[in-house]
Amino acid sequence: MNLAMSEPLDMQSWSLSLAVTSALVATALVYVRGWFSLRRSFPDLIGRWRLGAFTIGLVLVWTAVASPLAILDHQSLTIHMMKHLLLMTVAAPLLLAGAPVFPLVCRLPKLFIKGYPPLASLLARWLERCLMHPVLCWLAGTAAVIGWHLPVAFQLGMRSHWVHSIEDGSFLMAGLLFWSPIVQSSPSATRSPRWSMALYLFLATLPCDILSAFLVFCNRLVYPFYLSTPQLFSLAPLEDQECAGALMWVWVTFAYLIPAVAITVQMLSPSNSQGVIQAASYIEAGHSRNGAEAEVL
Repeated sequence: MNLAMSEPLDMQSWSLSLAVTSALVATALVYVRGWFSLRRSFPDLIGRWRLGAFTIGLVLVWTAVASPLAILDHQSLTIHMMKHLLLMTVAAPLLLAGAPVFPLVCRLPKLFIKGYPPLASLLARWLERCLMHPVLCWLAGTAAVIGWHLPVAFQLGMRSHWVHSIEDGSFLMAGLLFWSPIVQSSPSATRSPRWSMALYLFLATLPCDILSAFLVFCNRLVYPFYLSTPQLFSLAPLEDQECAGALMWVWVTFAYLIPAVAITVQMLSPSNSQGVIQAASYIEAGHSRNGAEAEVL
């Protein structure tokens, strides 16, 4: 009976992996064609490092969602945690660093690129500004991490391949939203003050620290699903849970605090301070010139 039930589940898993792999390969081909097209027309618009970042990001998405590693998360919470950390904290910022809007739109068929009325264009820009607001982006990342680790949602995702696929997709989308204020690849994006981005990253570590500390120190199994599955690495389910919590604790600390420290150092550097002073002088000179012209008039 168990064997008969496992066969359709395995078929669903492989069909989803094939669909994801095909979609990622198609995205990579469109991006590469667009990147080469842009490089021929505008050599300085998009650098080679962006091509590398986007490619590595797609490979990491495939590793977390469609590779053999994706199947092992049903046997180890540590692997499960590693998958979602890859999607949210590594793959997502790399994809954004690739500035995907330009190459992808450049090579899309004309059918998908239409002119919109001014009202629709204004509505689209307003919606983009709302979606890219740092508060909403922070909440999206936090909600994905906390929400999917609630026992009810976690158990549902582990027992259904379709729900599990939605879970993986939501982690990737939440990661893209979370990192969009930090890695701003769109020229239309509203830039937030850099000091607020350091605070943004620091505050993002707090919910993850609470969750990971709970998994490490609660001394009880939070997800009973792993009691009925063969364990990897010869770890008991509770030991695997503690390992997963420790992995999240350390990983998130480095993934969020290192960029926060880098942003802080950049703000405090002498060159940045000099640039701020020059910009302030330029603005003050502009106001003085405008005032003089108004007085003459």
